Amino acid sequence: MRNYKKFSVWLISHELVQKIYKEIVPGFPESEKYGLSSQIRRAAYSIPLNIAEGCGRTSEKEFAHFLEITLGSVHELEYCILLIRDLAFIEEEQYLIFYEKINMIKAMIINLIKKIRSETP
Repeated sequence: MRNYKKFSVWLISHELVQKIYKEIVPGFPESEKYGLSSQIRRAAYSIPLNIAEGCGRTSEKEFAHFLEITLGSVHELEYCILLIRDLAFIEEEQYLIFYEKINMIKAMIINLIKKIRSETP
């Protein structure tokens, strides 16, 4: 079994979830409490959640599969951040900070998937 806490991509994505909860969600209007607010939280926490679940799988193939699911969540979060910027729930500067962090996580996941696949017969 792998220890998900040892993966830097897990740590960075875990920190991102906390920032989403503390810096993004509180700025949403009350009308979005159960809509977009809920969706962005789910997309964000599913990233470290799927990494952790994948680490609990026994094969590298299964682990890579969960990383692919994680990548889907990263893309979903990327769009959510774009949408909330366009809806003026966050400023451009804040958007750029989150966009950069999301793309860093995306690159790390892609590289990890490639590494696993290259080492798996």
